[in-house]
Amino acid sequence: MNDATQQRLMTILAAAIAYLISRYVTDRLIDIPDEPGLKDDAIEALLKGATTATSTILASILVRRLLRS
Repeated sequence: MNDATQQRLMTILAAAIAYLISRYVTDRLIDIPDEPGLKDDAIEALLKGATTATSTILASILVRRLLRS
C-alpha cells in the first residue's frame, strides 16, 4: 500500500475513532450547561485536543498492524 493510501486510511480511521470517543465522553461524562462559560470552553478545548491526539495515535497503530498482516 502506498503512502498516500495509508495516510487517507489513517485520516478516515482517526475521524471515526474521534467521533466515537467524543460521543462517549459527551454522553457519559459531561454535563453540558445551558449557558457555557470560559471554564466550559477551556474544558471543551482540552477534550477536543486529547480526543484528536488519541484517535490519531490509535489509527496509526491500527493501520500499521493491518499492513504487517
